Amino acid sequence: MTLLSIRNQLPGTVTAVTTGEAMASVKVRLDGGQNITAAITADAVKDLGLAEGSAVKALVKSTEVALATGPVEGISIRNQLAGSVTEVATGGAMGSVKVSVEGGGLTAAITKDAVEDLGLKAGSSVVALIKSTEISLASA
Repeated sequence: MTLLSIRNQLPGTVTAVTTGEAMASVKVRLDGGQNITAAITADAVKDLGLAEGSAVKALVKSTEVALATGPVEGISIRNQLAGSVTEVATGGAMGSVKVSVEGGGLTAAITKDAVEDLGLKAGSSVVALIKSTEISLASA
């Protein structure tokens, strides 16, 4: 088993792979039922042997998870996972916000100012926003 510093690891199953010349769009249904899309290289799809039905883990660094207090429209970020805050820890400049989503959990590293401006605390409803280019996939 390989240990990683990336704590956001959500298990799921590939539902579709669309491969272009250099990049591919991989749709994944997370074990909790939510859908995400990862934009990875075509070489990675080939190297991992990804196809519909493949078991994967979606990996996201906490610094690449943004939070909103509700669904966001008019934005290019398609990966929007609804959840609730389970824990908030803040320091002098930054905050770490743990979010429970169906089928797992995420951690978002955001500024202390953002934590305060959004009024985040345990129990707050949030939507985690993740660009598809910031999601990596690993075979499960």
